[in-house]
Amino acid sequence: MNSYKSVRETRESTQAVLVPYLILASLFTAALVVCNLLSNKFIEIDLGFKVFVVSAGILPYPLTFLMTDILSEFYGKKKTDYVVYTGFVVLLFVLLSIYLAGLFPAIAGSPMTDSAFGEVFSNSTRIILASMVAYLVAQLLDVRLFHFWKWVTKGKHLWVRNNGSTMISQLVDTILVVGIIFYDREEPSVVLQYILDGWLFKVVMAALDTPFMYAASWWFRKRFGLSEGEELDWASE
Repeated sequence: MNSYKSVRETRESTQAVLVPYLILASLFTAALVVCNLLSNKFIEIDLGFKVFVVSAGILPYPLTFLMTDILSEFYGKKKTDYVVYTGFVVLLFVLLSIYLAGLFPAIAGSPMTDSAFGEVFSNSTRIILASMVAYLVAQLLDVRLFHFWKWVTKGKHLWVRNNGSTMISQLVDTILVVGIIFYDREEPSVVLQYILDGWLFKVVMAALDTPFMYAASWWFRKRFGLSEGEELDWASE
């Protein structure tokens, strides 16, 4: 009886830790896919002090760094890397799906014609390939910088590792994705402006997500009884 109770408690404990992990990973993957689907459209965003010219795909993208920071804080580097690699596989699947859809002609009366499909997705292959390279490098860098700052601050000053890791990795991400997409299509000055606008906008978003990082930290520590800087001891290690 005691053995059965122990097994049940272990299972329930593992499930309690697993559910938030899966929710965060799902939000991460959803934001990643959506930002690539929106990336062909460029927009202006007026924040009062500056008008940013950015891809619409940048709107959900900061959410991916918030998710990896939360995962890094409570699940550790290894399990956060699992999510990053999974996202890369998902992008491969999206790329393959777009390619396969383009191979088949649209039927008469199709809501989306071949020309409309081509107009929307003609540049998607290059954009997604650029995003995949930038994404993998920047996200893995973000995870490692997060844990570096966590080590430097001895688990204190959450805002330092949250913002410090994201701002640096977002710069790398922006340079790679904008550089790959526009290096032979725009003048260097235009490419540089896109990089600066994209990165500065991401920096602002990173600063704005700090309260959400602290809210998640408060919930995890209260829910699982963790001390400052402590990670979850997942039985499935």
